[in-house]
Amino acid sequence: EPIPNDATELPNRKEETPSILYIEADEDHVALQSGKSTISKIVYVHEGRKPLSKGRYQLMNKRYFTAQGDNEALWLDVANYLDQVYDMDKVQVVYLSGDGASWIKEGTKWIVKSKYVLDRFHLSKYIKLATAHMDYAREPLTKYIRKGMKKAVFDLFKIIIKNTESESKKKSIRDAMTYIRNNWDGIQRQKAKGYVGCSAEGHVSHVLSDRLSSRPMGWSKKGLLHMS
Repeated sequence: EPIPNDATELPNRKEETPSILYIEADEDHVALQSGKSTISKIVYVHEGRKPLSKGRYQLMNKRYFTAQGDNEALWLDVANYLDQVYDMDKVQVVYLSGDGASWIKEGTKWIVKSKYVLDRFHLSKYIKLATAHMDYAREPLTKYIRKGMKKAVFDLFKIIIKNTESESKKKSIRDAMTYIRNNWDGIQRQKAKGYVGCSAEGHVSHVLSDRLSSRPMGWSKKGLLHMS
């Protein structure tokens, strides 16, 4: 049997429960022996970060959860962990960060007091995608997004599309525009008091990809479940 998410000893943080908790989530794309691929999900809970050295931080009291496929069971594991470890009455908000995937956003239905935040890495990626051929538009687009100037953002997108000849490039810009529109509230919460950013890309790399996908390997579903 694979190790369940609640197998290791639980800490007791009831007395020291902070007012803000953080959850970050992402996924790794893993090759199966059948030639197909699947995703391995990772979620981790922490209490913020402390500086280690210049530009480096350590997450405090972090706890990892992984799953293949079963979204409901994964978020239930996370919700149960929060209830058992923390005094949730003391918590004001839980910031849930990710790349906008629907399974991550769904976590807000399971986690009390949670608010979804789009991670800055993916916002930056889509801004670059939309302005790759029009560098001078990148700075104003970024500024309008950060200031919450929704009308100005989408007016500028229309101008960028109008001044783009390639149909494939126009599609990329429309994709970026849709992504930003669908994640608008999550983008604006990046400015919320106490939000510390998201390091999910790095955690996926260290915790999952190093073993599962960074080298050319094919996994059985059983082996993948055990390893993750």
